[in-house]
Amino acid sequence: MHPVHLRSAGTSLLLAFDSGEAEIVHWGADLGEHLPELAVLRGPITNSALDIPVPAGLLPQASSGWAGRPALRGHRNADGAPGRDFSPALRVVSADVFDGGRGVLVIHRDADAGLEVSSELTLHPGGLLELAHTLTNTGTAAYQHEELAAVLPVPRDATELLDLTGRWCRENHPQRHAVRQGTWVRTGRHGRTGHDSSLLVAAGTAGFSNRRGQVWATHFGWSGNHEQYFDTLTTGRRMLGAAELLGSGEVVLSPGASYRTPSLFAAYSARGLDGVTEAFYDWFRARPQHVDTTSGRLRPVVLNTWEAVYFDHRLEPLLELADAAAGIGVERFVLDDGWFRGRRDDHAGLGDWFVDEAVWPDGLTPLIDAVTGHGMEFGLWVEPEMVNLDSDVAREHPDWIVGPSAVSHKDGGRLPHTWRHQHVLDLANPEAWDYIYGRLDALLRENKIAYLKWDQNRDLTEHGSGGRPSVHEQTLAAYRLFDALKAAHPDVEIESCSSGGGRVDLGILQRTDRVWASDCNDALERQTIQRWTQAVLPPELVGAHIGPTTSHTTARTHDISFRAITALFGHFGMEWDIRAATDAEQATLRRAIALYKRHRALLHSGKRVNADTAEPSLSIHGVVAHDAGEGLFAAVSLASAPAEAPGQASLPGLDPKRTYRVRAELPTPLDGDYAHTFTQIKPPAWLEDGAVVSGAFLEHVGLPLPALNPEHALLLHVQAV
Repeated sequence: MHPVHLRSAGTSLLLAFDSGEAEIVHWGADLGEHLPELAVLRGPITNSALDIPVPAGLLPQASSGWAGRPALRGHRNADGAPGRDFSPALRVVSADVFDGGRGVLVIHRDADAGLEVSSELTLHPGGLLELAHTLTNTGTAAYQHEELAAVLPVPRDATELLDLTGRWCRENHPQRHAVRQGTWVRTGRHGRTGHDSSLLVAAGTAGFSNRRGQVWATHFGWSGNHEQYFDTLTTGRRMLGAAELLGSGEVVLSPGASYRTPSLFAAYSARGLDGVTEAFYDWFRARPQHVDTTSGRLRPVVLNTWEAVYFDHRLEPLLELADAAAGIGVERFVLDDGWFRGRRDDHAGLGDWFVDEAVWPDGLTPLIDAVTGHGMEFGLWVEPEMVNLDSDVAREHPDWIVGPSAVSHKDGGRLPHTWRHQHVLDLANPEAWDYIYGRLDALLRENKIAYLKWDQNRDLTEHGSGGRPSVHEQTLAAYRLFDALKAAHPDVEIESCSSGGGRVDLGILQRTDRVWASDCNDALERQTIQRWTQAVLPPELVGAHIGPTTSHTTARTHDISFRAITALFGHFGMEWDIRAATDAEQATLRRAIALYKRHRALLHSGKRVNADTAEPSLSIHGVVAHDAGEGLFAAVSLASAPAEAPGQASLPGLDPKRTYRVRAELPTPLDGDYAHTFTQIKPPAWLEDGAVVSGAFLEHVGLPLPALNPEHALLLHVQAV
């Protein structure tokens, strides 16, 4: 069988089949058109080892001598004897290239074990690799499936590992360490992606950074339980992998049945982490459903009511808020939690998706009419997967609540511990699924709703249906719910919120239009959260709001310009009672909204760039568009610096041969917090009137920054002249 060589955007994927397996002999830099005979890659057989060459197959397996973590685990219970077919010998029977040479479908089979695995690999035009397997039970008895991993090899040059972790209100923070022998594992047992889940796992050459070094990075596109790992063997081989984490007996394949893995997305870059980001952005923006500037659907300025009114839903204050929002240029008004029956706090009401007649005697119509009358879209908060015990649906259908017991809690079954006073509705139960779909469909048919903020505020602990673990089925049922509502209401946009960033992954983003990166609107915290969320997700998919002057979640106080600059680099909005803003804050807020509207085509179509700064307290990031000859950058002082002056700052990613004018856009002397922003007697010479310099000069020399106070920022616009 001839090798298969996929090439795209500076990346090569080379598959060989000489061993009888599909072996990725190279994933990395483009190899060009002409390849040698791959027999030259056959290595030595060392002492105290198997007497055969051991391939690092697409499906690593013990039957080929692989001593690391296998791709497939499971067994068959035949004639009352468990453990049969525990070690398959899957060998390639076919490899067919498709999509004009961009993909390959590899079929592996072990007729004796009664198992077949089809592996689909696609190298997308921007260089992003997508890998998924489908396992089929071709035997005559049931097969208890335990794990099927998607695995990719990385070279020994990858000596450092970076991943992301976090918690509620502190999602997506980086951590890195040296690669060592053994298996490094990150496990997510939250029943959702998780606040601590790693959006990105990146292996790279020593000292790799934003703009330098080779990087091999993966993302696992699944919203349920999962594991991500890096396996380093004594042979020196290194494998980067991920798999769905299944509960005991959760997936049992009857004869003829199949299981498909979630997709593993992977990117190689010879230009540091920014090259990985570019590959992900190209893939996202090429999707037909992607909401961006090229589709003609601009990302509207949002006002969400949560941190403005919380559960205090009264029509008159909300009408005042809608009037104020329209007056400053808001384009989408979102009514958050508290509108449905019995929902005066978070103890009751979840599951009863009817407008509360006691609070809204005329329904939501008066507010919706006022909002749309101002030319704004109306959005609504929902949490369809959850239920309070104090709700009509829980009282009428106790068997719809998930738990470890085979019977409902009303019949003596045990429930999981509550989380925010709520439980999980069993969407694997067709009756429960139909009820939720019916209620959401009715809300969207009966009201002029353009947007759903879809929340999911708890982990799925002890998650079972009918006494069996069911996170797998719950996740698929939630996906079906999103898909069905999208099909019935294609013009309604949906946000994935999960107590902030608890469900951010490419599985949920196949069926939603943006994510809420964090419940924390503190601009300082958001700088890190947004930078690393946007390592994978383009900014038009990441909700970024200006919160109140003093943060609800951290009690920090920040000036309006710092909050506004932070929020501009995302899908911009506010979560704040803007009626209480001072005149000076209102003026800067209007300017920030105008800046967002002026620059959102750039922000939501350009390449994200992150400068490598010598001082950790200084962050410089931006978005550039070579075609437009334009860029927008933020210079951010995260903390006090050891030096009195910040020195010259690089603005990377621009066309080195073009000349640009650089101007400061926010804050300016027109803004009330301008004097708070700097500690200096006199600003740099260029700041008042701008500077005209080449792209090469801006990247390699840079401009002297003003002396920014800690937790302040400067917005710079760069335009070709």
